[in-house]
Amino acid sequence: MRVRKVFTWLCSRGASPVRYADADLTKSAPRERRMRLITTIVALILPALAPAQEVERITFEEAIRRAVAGHPTIQQAAAGVLRAESILQQVRARSLPSVNATFTTNVIDPVTRFAGSSINPRTQTLSSGAVSVPLLTPVSWAERSQAADQVLVSQRAADEARRAVAVAAGEAYLTVIARRRVLELNERARDNAGAHYEYANQRYEGGIGSRLNALRAQQELSASDARVEEARLAVRRAQEAVGVLVAADGPIDAAADPSFELPPEADDPSRRSDLQLVVQRQAAAERVARDAWKDNLPSVTALFAPQVLAPSGLFANARSWRASVVFAVPLFDGGQRRGQARERLALVDLVRAERSDLERQAASEIRTAREAVRSTERAVEHARRAAQQANEVVTITDIAFREGATTNIEVIDAQRRARDAETEAAIAEDAVRRARLELLVATGRFP
Repeated sequence: MRVRKVFTWLCSRGASPVRYADADLTKSAPRERRMRLITTIVALILPALAPAQEVERITFEEAIRRAVAGHPTIQQAAAGVLRAESILQQVRARSLPSVNATFTTNVIDPVTRFAGSSINPRTQTLSSGAVSVPLLTPVSWAERSQAADQVLVSQRAADEARRAVAVAAGEAYLTVIARRRVLELNERARDNAGAHYEYANQRYEGGIGSRLNALRAQQELSASDARVEEARLAVRRAQEAVGVLVAADGPIDAAADPSFELPPEADDPSRRSDLQLVVQRQAAAERVARDAWKDNLPSVTALFAPQVLAPSGLFANARSWRASVVFAVPLFDGGQRRGQARERLALVDLVRAERSDLERQAASEIRTAREAVRSTERAVEHARRAAQQANEVVTITDIAFREGATTNIEVIDAQRRARDAETEAAIAEDAVRRARLELLVATGRFP
């Protein structure tokens, strides 16, 4: 079936294998010409016999879901959250009681004796314990709150990573749609050029047309074939990009055009994950700066250490314990704490400036995105009308050429202009989809 389709297609292109075989092989054409004919037929038949690779097709929502669920960047962000939580657990443990046990065995020689009894046995085991209870540790308490803030920061960072991956996947998905649309337009232009070449070639073979017209049409057909191959490669690259973003093992194709619901005019950008991230970073930096004075406070720790000695020896008790309360006051550190406080204040200023700049940029992005949606929607209407008018010009020009009122130069020029107009319309449609997506991203409604 595929071979039959290839031969039919060859005949429609004015390159009938049967006709060439009758004209060349039966008339003892030169060897070079026959080999060129065989090579052309084989080159056209073999791709038709090769099995086509199946490309998975998914919807826009499915692409976003798979990208957010399986992309390595999301996994790295999730690991960052786990790391922040583990650090919080370590910091919290510093302000909680701790219990330790120690077992020590000592062997000595020679054994010292007094009044016939050994002062220390040759082998002696010391079992001791230590219970530490922090009573007043303001620095550890402050560090625990600061570590909890860092957990929230890492969670906001994970949300921002999901947003970035989702935006990249959405843009790649729209690229597939646009590239496929351009491929369809180039294939249609190729078919039109093929039909025009077939007609010009038939006129030439019938003796009522010129070889110049046939060569012009054939040249346009060859150029259209090249553009089709370029467009097909662009589609494959876009599909591979989507496959990488959704963590697939092969290319992914777009199943349908997505529909984006526009947000209301008075929309608050505070739901944007990048703004939430910088707000949380500012809150964490301000807490660290506020807690700087706690570095000057004293700390109180209670210690209790029981021990058991077996055998006890002559001058040692078998059981004993020791209790103590450690009161530590920082007095002088050469200005280290003062320098740390200044550094924390500088960090707060940096984060505040970053937040102010990001809020201003977000407001600008929303205004620009709204204007882009309105502008691209107007542009796509003009582009569609231009494409429709160009196709009408092609029809009129082709009729005039068939009636002998003009040459095929006008036909080829009209076909090129129609192809360019349809391509610009496809680009304008892609611009509308991208403008709508950018507006949703700018207002924090995507993903």
